[in-house]
Amino acid sequence: MKNNILIYIAIFLLALSACKKDDYKRDGGPSNAYVDMTTYDYLKSNRNFDSLVKVIDKAGLKDAVNGDITLFATTNYGIADYVKAKKYQKSLQTGNENFDFGIKDLPSQELSDSLKTYLFTGKINRDQITLGGKLYNSLLGAIPNVQYLIKFRRSFDYNQYLNYVDYVTYTKVIGTRDDKEPDLNAIPDDQKDKGVDVQTSGIITRTGIVHVLNGNHRLFFNGQSLGN
Repeated sequence: MKNNILIYIAIFLLALSACKKDDYKRDGGPSNAYVDMTTYDYLKSNRNFDSLVKVIDKAGLKDAVNGDITLFATTNYGIADYVKAKKYQKSLQTGNENFDFGIKDLPSQELSDSLKTYLFTGKINRDQITLGGKLYNSLLGAIPNVQYLIKFRRSFDYNQYLNYVDYVTYTKVIGTRDDKEPDLNAIPDDQKDKGVDVQTSGIITRTGIVHVLNGNHRLFFNGQSLGN
């Protein structure tokens, strides 16, 4: 009987180990915030960012990513759709749909400039982010009529144990902040802010901070057609 009990305990512990959740929760911050790697090496170690690493390499921004910066990271899904949209635009120009096209075919300078809009000088972690938010210039520098807003979005429909959860949001503000306007319906579509929630926030690397954007976010807020 004693041997049977030991076997049951071993099976139970094995099941707990197998069901252990990943260290990173969907926002609410990571349960183990620090990773003992540079930001670039952290991205390279996580297969969710394989495509982002390729974009960083193509843009020549490895050193910038490893600087004292905060990065809003796009996952493979958002980059795949961006590349697909760019391929479709190329097919419309050439009249040919059957050709090889990938990150290697994207202009390096265009990628560099655009990727810098996800990079911010210094460490912007959860303890510095508020519900009111703050406007920042990205590493690209001051852009006419554009700034980036980092704030919390509070959700009150979470689960039976919590009344609310704060999601970090990253927003490209065009002109004035939409959330400060009295009538959102009066804002022309091409002047509306573009925002996305962070799915995991506050990953602390040796060199900076990483916030992982929702997987539905397409790189650079690209809205071009994907074709068929």
